[in-house]
Amino acid sequence: MPAETSDRSKLAVLGSPIAHSLSPTIHRAAYETLGFDWEYDAVELTGESLPAFLGALDRRWRGLSLTMPLKRDVVPLLDWADPLVELVGGANTVVVSEGHLWGYNTDVEGAMRSFLDAGLSNLESVWILGAGATAASLLVASIRMGAQSIEIFARTPSKAEPLKKLGESLGATLTLRQWKEAMTAAATPDVIMTTVPGGAMDLTFAESVRRGAVLFDVAYDPWPSDVAQSWYEVDGRVISGHDLLINQAIAQVRIFAAGTADVPLPHEADAIDAMRTAIEPPDGHIHS
Repeated sequence: MPAETSDRSKLAVLGSPIAHSLSPTIHRAAYETLGFDWEYDAVELTGESLPAFLGALDRRWRGLSLTMPLKRDVVPLLDWADPLVELVGGANTVVVSEGHLWGYNTDVEGAMRSFLDAGLSNLESVWILGAGATAASLLVASIRMGAQSIEIFARTPSKAEPLKKLGESLGATLTLRQWKEAMTAAATPDVIMTTVPGGAMDLTFAESVRRGAVLFDVAYDPWPSDVAQSWYEVDGRVISGHDLLINQAIAQVRIFAAGTADVPLPHEADAIDAMRTAIEPPDGHIHS
């Protein structure tokens, strides 16, 4: 692919806290591999400051990645939103073009890719821990992968009511439960997904659950998280936050380059390898 020489060369990830973000590392690795002469930085930003920041973007800007707590805050500020953004109520990707903001969600695609990479092509039952914007994306991804029985564990279950309505609108059966009930629930699902920061996970699970369910932990700082380490200790299967981060990011790169996540980029496999190499030790043992 020839080098991308457009003047629209500025990109960034926005959020708070943002210092721990690996997005600059993986995006820069992808751009270098693909021959894109773009720059990508991290900007500490809260929802209160988001409208002013977006209003000040000039013609040099190509796009933005959004993380906590901005995925929902950005939606009313968009000039256009992909139907998936409207479905899940959050955007993690914004294209800046001719003074307009175009919103997308690549978390759903990233989660589905992560399931498939782990050899999970068909889900039946899942648990989701947390009720924020990422939980909504994982909910939709799970249903698209076949899940029909979904339990959501939240510190305040009433705050998960929008997720329950979303899941039911897509034909799934959802149950809302108190956070701590995840440690004593009788059944073991196919997958347990945790969407809370690593330091906020205070649940422990029985060995039978850790052996029987795949853990999908979106946290990656620190890695392994305590809950991921508990899975590794019994040789349980884990989908890491690195997997989701890379898979949703390559979809973002597609959008930034071509305006759609549906068309793979030339040399995309090389870019994915470069992204993973940039954030994981050479031996690949990120959980040792």
